[in-house]
Amino acid sequence: MHEYSIVQSLLDSCEENAKENNSEKIAKVVVKIGVMSGVEPDLLKTAFDTFKEGTMCEDCEFVINIQPILVLCRSCNTKSTLSKNEYECPKCKSVELDVLDGEDMYLMQLELV
Repeated sequence: MHEYSIVQSLLDSCEENAKENNSEKIAKVVVKIGVMSGVEPDLLKTAFDTFKEGTMCEDCEFVINIQPILVLCRSCNTKSTLSKNEYECPKCKSVELDVLDGEDMYLMQLELV
C-alpha cells in the first residue's frame, strides 16, 4: 500500500511546518484528495491513525476532502465537474478536455497549537 509512504511524507511535512512556526502540537490536518489521484481515502485514514502515534499529530483531527474531476473543454471553453470517468464535455460532448483538478493530493490546512 503506497498510502503508508504517503502518510509518512505527510507527517514529516506537518511536523516540519509546525517546527518552522514554533508550534509544539498539531490540532488539525486537512487534505484534499482527487478522485483520480490513486489514493484510497479509507486506507489513508487508517494509515494516518496508525502512524500518527508519538508524533506532533498524535491527537489531531484528520479531515479528508474529496475533489471530483474538474475539466475545461477546449471546444466550448466550459469548466465542468465530471461525475463519472467519462471524459466528455457535458455541454458540447467534445472529448477535447484539459483536467484542471482531481488528479492530485494536497495538504490544504494545518491548525497549529
